[in-house]
Amino acid sequence: MQGILTGFAIIGVVIAAGYVASRLRIGGPDARETLNRVGFFVASPALLFTVVADADLGELLGAPLLVQAIAAASAAVCFVVVNLLWFRLRAPEATIGALGAGYVNAGNIGLPVAVYVLGDATAVVPVIGLQLLVISPLVLLLLDSTTSEKRVSLRFVLSQPVRNPIILGALAGAAVSLTGVTVPDVVLAPLEILGGAAIPMILLAFGMSLHGSRPLRGREGRAPVVVAAVLKAVLMPAVAFVVARFGFGLDDATVVSAVTLAALPTAQNIYNYAARFRRGEVLARDTILVTTLASPVVLLVAAALLT
Repeated sequence: MQGILTGFAIIGVVIAAGYVASRLRIGGPDARETLNRVGFFVASPALLFTVVADADLGELLGAPLLVQAIAAASAAVCFVVVNLLWFRLRAPEATIGALGAGYVNAGNIGLPVAVYVLGDATAVVPVIGLQLLVISPLVLLLLDSTTSEKRVSLRFVLSQPVRNPIILGALAGAAVSLTGVTVPDVVLAPLEILGGAAIPMILLAFGMSLHGSRPLRGREGRAPVVVAAVLKAVLMPAVAFVVARFGFGLDDATVVSAVTLAALPTAQNIYNYAARFRRGEVLARDTILVTTLASPVVLLVAAALLT
């Protein structure tokens, strides 16, 4: 428990520093975007390469990944059912709501949590792969087929995973792990330095994004946001616990890891999808912010109950 609290404290302090920096306008108006872009395109791929290259891939693709898939699907399906019975949102907005309920921020928040709370950066790698290689292409196809406002080609959809630098870094690391190739120090050492910068930049940028954010400002659309946020913050970790503990009989440490990953907030790229198709943008934005604010509380409660 002490180690988990220390991990959250580290994350919280760096996020707070980013918030204060944004409030004081340190770095200028583009600081958050710059940190995000450098972290996304440079530092995070380097981090994932060094982590995955040294990992046992067989251990990453077993029951823990199935737990995350089942938990995410459960939350998403629940939103769809509630929508059919209550909200009656159109298909694109319902898709965004379902994603908000089950698509976790495995990169920006998941990596720091995996490193400082779980003590194992590889824990989040299967979730990143599942979401970017499987879920995202399917979602883009679904959004494309249900709206005529912004059409995208099948080639664009299928190329998205391999155009993502984080996925490319992980795939390169996986190739090294599978082949057993020894990466020369002259190559590995610079990547380790770059990877070490990823998490501080991600957390600082995230803290900056919280400055000035005000969710649920209008009455319209509050109910879908609340439902999506509750499903994400409460139901998904609960399902992960039940499936991990009683479905697969996993050990205590793996159960904690499963619940922690399932309790991560909604991913920010859900808003990117909504903005691209101009559907459900407010729903995506507010769900992301509400779950982001709720996630630390849920994670601390889960840690207290499970350790």
